[in-house]
Amino acid sequence: MAQFAVIGHKGRMGAAIEQALADAGETLGAGIDEGDDVGDALGGCEGVIDFSAPAALEANLAAARAASLPILVGTTGLETSHHALIDEAARTIPVLQTGNTSLGVTLMAHLVREAAQRLGPDWDIEVLEMHHRAKVDAPSGTAMLLGEAAAEARGIALGDHMESGRHGQTGARGEGTIGFAALRGGTVAGDHSVIFAGSEERLTIAHSAENRMIFARGAVRAGRWLIGKAPGRYTMGDVLAL
Repeated sequence: MAQFAVIGHKGRMGAAIEQALADAGETLGAGIDEGDDVGDALGGCEGVIDFSAPAALEANLAAARAASLPILVGTTGLETSHHALIDEAARTIPVLQTGNTSLGVTLMAHLVREAAQRLGPDWDIEVLEMHHRAKVDAPSGTAMLLGEAAAEARGIALGDHMESGRHGQTGARGEGTIGFAALRGGTVAGDHSVIFAGSEERLTIAHSAENRMIFARGAVRAGRWLIGKAPGRYTMGDVLAL
């Protein structure tokens, strides 16, 4: 049994993680929210699970480093500067950062990487995602994770080959680009598809989330796995030994 601090405790994911901790026989050592002193709350905890906001990441990483605790960062909407902070923290503590803690999505990303590597650049790649009407960032962290998997497999930088928000006269699709489309509505927990469109054939790899508990269970499993690991930056793929 391990004791965890959950940052973003009052959010939707925070409540789900609290339930997942109980289901897994783990303990919620501290529930931390905006305005709380993160450092003071970490005493007695063995790991940190962060599903808060990008603006809070720097302080959360600093607190985890000061307490020498591993931290799982599930916050989405991160930018290049945030990843630099994670890289710096990973020099002294174990950090697992991911746009999606679902075990199914983790395997999906592995399959996307395999397909992108084995199919030539003449196969176009489109990433389609849909979430509930309240989601504020687009494309989703999961869509970006899947796009990164495809880009990495093809040896390209996603930022240089990404197409999104098409409207009007867009011109021909650029060869080797990776397209993104984001849909919002209803109460959808998360649907993702990666479409490989070749000449006269298509391959679709898809995942549907029916409840955010799948993310909470994955986060708890990953948080438990992270305890005792050497300093470094880890992924959900490491948790599944992919």
